[in-house]
Amino acid sequence: MSDAPASAPVASTSLLPAKSWQHFLAGGLGGMCGAIVTSPFDVVKTRLQSSLFREKRMSMAGVNGAEAYVAPRSNVLYNFIETGHIIRDIYREESPRALFKGLGPTLVGVIPARSINFFTYGNGKQVIANNFNNGQENSWVHLTAAAIAGIITGTATNPIWVVKTRLQLESRTTHGGSGTALGGSWATIRTIMKDEGIRGFYKGLSASYLGVTEGTIQWVLYERLKRLSAGTEGKGGVQEWLGMLGSAGTAKCVASLITYPHEVIRTRLRQPKVNGVVKYTGLMQTLRLVIAEEGARRLYGGLSAHLMRVVPNAAVMYAIYEGILRWDSG
Repeated sequence: MSDAPASAPVASTSLLPAKSWQHFLAGGLGGMCGAIVTSPFDVVKTRLQSSLFREKRMSMAGVNGAEAYVAPRSNVLYNFIETGHIIRDIYREESPRALFKGLGPTLVGVIPARSINFFTYGNGKQVIANNFNNGQENSWVHLTAAAIAGIITGTATNPIWVVKTRLQLESRTTHGGSGTALGGSWATIRTIMKDEGIRGFYKGLSASYLGVTEGTIQWVLYERLKRLSAGTEGKGGVQEWLGMLGSAGTAKCVASLITYPHEVIRTRLRQPKVNGVVKYTGLMQTLRLVIAEEGARRLYGGLSAHLMRVVPNAAVMYAIYEGILRWDSG
């Protein structure tokens, strides 16, 4: 009778691991919370990455004097101070709601993006390990799963990020009196469809694929750091959670520093037409043009605001993700 309860047939009937939905739910909830908390830094980052906002700052400096908009300095520390100044200026000149411009499409994008990414990665690494590595996880398993998850996520959500970028580059409300994120999003969608067609929603997709390297580095490094801090697991309290938060924040910081230029290129590719002209048309063309006109340093424009957003964002997101997985398994 010992052969009766054999588990192999049961395991083979399902491609995905048991409770695979956990990763989908946990990733979406974590992404949503992180995006809301760090939205002002996302607005600042997008503007600093864009040539349109840089031109606006320079023109206003000429009209209102250097006091209003100071030219960017090379001091890295000042970049963080500049981020604070821009948040202050947006708050004063455009209203507090402007600090959350693009949050509607951000949430519409983040929730499915994180759900898809965490679902694909969390289950993918188990499928890959079980089928190709004797059930054992290692760095190449994590790398493969992260790359696949990044490509799927980028392709599925690129139109949402195009709309979000266009909204964040507006310095005033230009979509009538509704003032709602939903109204502005629909107006932007109609404008893109009318002026650029379906292809307009996939601008920056090549840079997004290049950005898959960031997510891959982040996941692999996170898994490694989490393993190094495994000694805190089971102890509960502050020590265990600090290890998890530190692993998530550090992994995101390192991955962002290595791959950040793709963020600037992607933002430039998603900019709207100026006087009917598209300035940035392709990945390599944008890279060459930014370096030729503004110097290689501009490939790191908005880095301070980006780090101030993504590091706490990652910590919050991964903490919620891990918390939900542990709560349900417990």
